Amino acid sequence: MSQTPQGSCCPAPESVPAGRPPAVGTGGRYTISEVAERTGLSAHTLRWYERIGLMPHIDRSHTGQRRFTDRDLTWLDLVGKLRMTGMSVADMVRYAELVRAGEHTYPERRRLLAATREDVLRRIDELRDTLAVLDFKIAHYTGYEDTPAVSEEAATP
Repeated sequence: MSQTPQGSCCPAPESVPAGRPPAVGTGGRYTISEVAERTGLSAHTLRWYERIGLMPHIDRSHTGQRRFTDRDLTWLDLVGKLRMTGMSVADMVRYAELVRAGEHTYPERRRLLAATREDVLRRIDELRDTLAVLDFKIAHYTGYEDTPAVSEEAATP
């Protein structure tokens, strides 16, 4: 496993998430609207993430406009994955705080992620059970697609 700089969430990105190259002339710096377009998150959500501490400090241009980096995009990709796991916002913020605190928090980060993993595995089991019920019902109804909804006897006067 490769080492990462202290406090970082993951290795430095080799490319922008989803394989998109940096925009020409940005130098790997993105406005909030560019990040919103790339991530599918609204500008409001990105500001909220920053306000609650889910995002690290975002640099600003000389005019005060937020300037996101490739590393920020990589972090947002991780946040999206954590959201998909069902992790609470409070736990995501706690994870972000631990990342910023440095390498000495690795054990606590691991515990938080391991607990989330267990939750995901439970949800997968529940979804498999639900899928089995759907498969059973679909199999039950197979062959009934061509049957008229009203029988001929009921349709004749």
